[in-house]
Amino acid sequence: MKKSLLTLFISALFFSSCNETSTEKGADPNQEFDIVILNGRVMDPETNFDGIRNVGIKDGIISLITEDEIKGKETIDATGQVVAPGFIDGHQHCIEPYMYNLMLRDGRTTIMDLEVGAYGPKLDEWYKRHEGNTPLNYGVAVAHELARAAVLDGFNEWEFLYTMDALKTRVKDGWSKTRPNLEQGNEILAQIDEGLRQGGIGIGSTVGYMREGVSTREIYELQKLAGAYGRQIGMHFRGTPGDDVAEVNGIQEMLANAAALGAPAIAIHFNNPGYNLVHELLVKMRERGFNVWGEIYPYAAGSTALNAVFLEPDVWIKSLGNKYEETVQDVATGEWYTQESREEMLKKEPTRAVIVYKMPKEAIVDWLKMPGVAIGSDGMPLIPFTGLTRNTPYEDLPNVHPRSSGAFAKTLRFGQDNNIPLMQLVSMTSYNYAKPLGDMGLKAMQVRGRMQEGMVADITIFSPENVKDNATYEKGTTPSTGIPYVLVNGVIVVKDSKVMPDTVNPGQPIRFEPVAESKRVPIDVEGWQKEFYAVPREFDGVGLK
Repeated sequence: MKKSLLTLFISALFFSSCNETSTEKGADPNQEFDIVILNGRVMDPETNFDGIRNVGIKDGIISLITEDEIKGKETIDATGQVVAPGFIDGHQHCIEPYMYNLMLRDGRTTIMDLEVGAYGPKLDEWYKRHEGNTPLNYGVAVAHELARAAVLDGFNEWEFLYTMDALKTRVKDGWSKTRPNLEQGNEILAQIDEGLRQGGIGIGSTVGYMREGVSTREIYELQKLAGAYGRQIGMHFRGTPGDDVAEVNGIQEMLANAAALGAPAIAIHFNNPGYNLVHELLVKMRERGFNVWGEIYPYAAGSTALNAVFLEPDVWIKSLGNKYEETVQDVATGEWYTQESREEMLKKEPTRAVIVYKMPKEAIVDWLKMPGVAIGSDGMPLIPFTGLTRNTPYEDLPNVHPRSSGAFAKTLRFGQDNNIPLMQLVSMTSYNYAKPLGDMGLKAMQVRGRMQEGMVADITIFSPENVKDNATYEKGTTPSTGIPYVLVNGVIVVKDSKVMPDTVNPGQPIRFEPVAESKRVPIDVEGWQKEFYAVPREFDGVGLK
């Protein structure tokens, strides 16, 4: 009997302790929260949680997810709506005020340029320019392409400090077609290293635009440098766009290096021929513990500059069998190019924006079915952009590829219309970028992309029935609809489908902490030979001298 009473007493203490611990970890449901979201369908891709709950937000954090009644200073009725992690766009080339409202209307809460990125020595300056005046979270990788432009073309007319400067750097072609010598190669790596030390989110490489100039050794050294910091390379890989062999060979270059070096890597927009094998390679690599992943945008056409190397006749027409008249369209005018009109325009405006039709529409369904794949919009700058502001009416903005405005809403609408599970689509829009970036140590991504207590309150609320992308190839700046609320760091930035005034700027930097010590090891032929060659030594008959 004594033993039984003792057992009951210990059990009572144990359960009391458990209840106290649970109460201490969770927020007090009786408090007044800053914001409460009531009766929404909360979806968390990491845990696969999907249920009607109330959400309490305090000091920018998701403090409580509960079935209990809760109150707040501001209340959002989310009845019939999905309450999802804020959408994360890891591939955005236009982190400029005139695009913010369109991206917010599309449900995005974080925008990063991980394909091109910022010029290494000026990366910290890029972040400082966005501090306190950006409604979305923002971040960049370190630009391989821009370092090559600085070293090989002597470019030094920095204005935007990131992708947007390619409008000027791409006028010359040394960055694309020149093989650097050893000294130049080390200088390119040194400039990239500077950006990594300043906190860049890995390295962005557009090697698909630099097929002549970038050797396999250069790519390997880039991945070695990124890996030394434990960071990713985001690669528009060699041979993209191309046929299924070129596409797969390009990803195999990146993945072989990632495996040898243990370095994270992103397959940038692999929605091209051979995508099914690329996806399988990524899945198999992850099964073996490698942090590699890929992204797509849900459109059959891409967008680029008219002077892109893969649009040259030898590649686009002779190798790939395309016709300009059917596949290359001017963004501004909607006219289709011929070989002759392309050559004429190259003389006047070599970096003019074009839409490139390269895949069948049916393939989009395949892409949205792929687990572990993220959505990256590949959003493009508006041209011309002079005089554009956050308050410029949507109808007055110049045309652009619709992915800039509607990639995330289209993922949700098109996916549901084709019977793809909503949790899969929500995961693609948020968690599938947050998880791998968080796994490589990026703290800001360890607390985003999830609807869980303790996570940062980046939240997108949308109607699963009504969410819709409205941007078209003819008018690419029409905002998405069916996304009535967006919160960034616990601050409402879209309310009743209206973007808050340009004084509301809760966006935070997404970056690594700067480090003082470089991890770069300069390329040295003699040092390489000592490490990888068997160096002859004299033998005296007894032992080695």
